[in-house]
Amino acid sequence: MYGFDYHRPGSVADAAALLAKTEDAKLLAGGQTLIPTLKQRLAQPSDLVDLGRIPELKGIREEAGGLTIGAMTTHAEVASSPVVAGVIPALAQLAGLIGDRQVRSRGTLGGSICNNDPAADYPAGLVGLGATVRTSRREIAAEDFFTGMFETALEPDEIVVAVHFPKPDRAGYAKFRNPASRYAMVGVFVAQRGAEVRVAVTGAGPSVFRAGAMEDALAKGFDPAALDGATVDADGLNGDIHASAEYRAHLVGVMAKRAVAACG
Repeated sequence: MYGFDYHRPGSVADAAALLAKTEDAKLLAGGQTLIPTLKQRLAQPSDLVDLGRIPELKGIREEAGGLTIGAMTTHAEVASSPVVAGVIPALAQLAGLIGDRQVRSRGTLGGSICNNDPAADYPAGLVGLGATVRTSRREIAAEDFFTGMFETALEPDEIVVAVHFPKPDRAGYAKFRNPASRYAMVGVFVAQRGAEVRVAVTGAGPSVFRAGAMEDALAKGFDPAALDGATVDADGLNGDIHASAEYRAHLVGVMAKRAVAACG
């Protein structure tokens, strides 16, 4: 690990000021990706800005017909929250499937979406629910927030404060996970709100994406059988030692049907 200066600000404003005045600072949320990266000397930030003591970044509340969850809220808190279970139970289920107990106890919603790992679960939840990312400067629609593999629309000194999730009429999530890492080889989040149906896929491509053909099929009949014949193209999907692009394309269909069946 390389040397760095450590900061523990007490407010979002102080954290943003530290980012603005330092040359190559990194934000520390749960540290599930950043700390191992530092230990392996794969990154050399000049400063670490720890967000762990900022009260305004934490908490879960019902708001504006949905849920607002603070960026520093852990996966375990989302998974066990009676508020989340009561408003969007599929989101609680998604959080409960992330990693293992240790990861869920330390990892945070904001840290996960800002890292934008192509196999992370939360991006599918955000895009599938049509969520809005609230930052220290603005609000960003989830589909505009995730821009590519490990890339987001955030500016260098911009901080995610919270995420707002509209309440769906029904939603479900299913994933085929790597047995070692528990990351999603393919994860599919399905949600219906009024006449709109969203199908968001993680793990299969370089970044989360919507499966338009499946959305059209479910809009005509919200049933797993409606997805017969609705597929995604393997071209451009991820292929590695765990699964080929073609196998991932097949898994999208399987997981989509399971997600629809899980919708409450």
